[in-house]
Amino acid sequence: MLLGDANEFLSWLLNALHVSLNGKKSTKSSVIYRTFRGHMRSYKRKVLPVDADDDERTRLLLTEEYKEIMQEQPFLHLTLDLPPAPLYRDEFMQNIIPQVPLANLLAKFSGLTEKEYKTYNENIMKRFEIIKLPSFLIMFVKRFTKNHWYVEKNPTIINFPIKNVDLYDCLAEDAKPLHPYTTYDLIANVVHDGKPTPGEGSYRIQVLHKGTGKWFELEDLHVKEILPQMITLTESYIQFWELNKQKTRRQRTEEEDVIFASDMETTNGSN
Repeated sequence: MLLGDANEFLSWLLNALHVSLNGKKSTKSSVIYRTFRGHMRSYKRKVLPVDADDDERTRLLLTEEYKEIMQEQPFLHLTLDLPPAPLYRDEFMQNIIPQVPLANLLAKFSGLTEKEYKTYNENIMKRFEIIKLPSFLIMFVKRFTKNHWYVEKNPTIINFPIKNVDLYDCLAEDAKPLHPYTTYDLIANVVHDGKPTPGEGSYRIQVLHKGTGKWFELEDLHVKEILPQMITLTESYIQFWELNKQKTRRQRTEEEDVIFASDMETTNGSN
């Protein structure tokens, strides 16, 4: 039995459950949408021709074809784009395994970062910003690149804390006052090991047991307890985050300011 793509299966499962629960297009129509569905704005504009002079660029920017288009759309997961893997080995002839902070990947949804998307006949620049955060956020890491001949896997390791990941900067300005809670805690991490070729790779999942605060790793029928520090060393493929509603962002900020002021007083007193 060949192992399929976990993200494709998850997307199918969520949509199948939504339909079986008589879900419609509205967010409140099923528990699936109420739990995982968020909303974002996407902005896209057509890239100007490289050989166009200043006058031609000015003229084209005034046409409808090259104006920026805004569209609001729902999402069940956020797709994180990894930076390209290095092509060369280090001085010891070992394969370099790059690392990237999660904050760098989330900058895609800041509303400021543009990325070029190429089609067969045109190039489009897109940027995104979130207008509604879900209660449970699914992040999908785009590790596999497919072409006509083979599938390539990006081995980049993502550096992230497992608690208090703040998505405040990913919210649109008009959406920020509507979100008193903006931090997420990791509750599950799906890892892909091995080659990307179907039938050669394998999956394992790391899950938080909320009752005890312990982490467990499941692979087939094997279950073992793991340290939280081990989670960030894996090639994460899908992550599940829960919105933390214990404290508002304002309360967290005020506490951080008090701690910072106390540290400054201690430092000045010791001097």
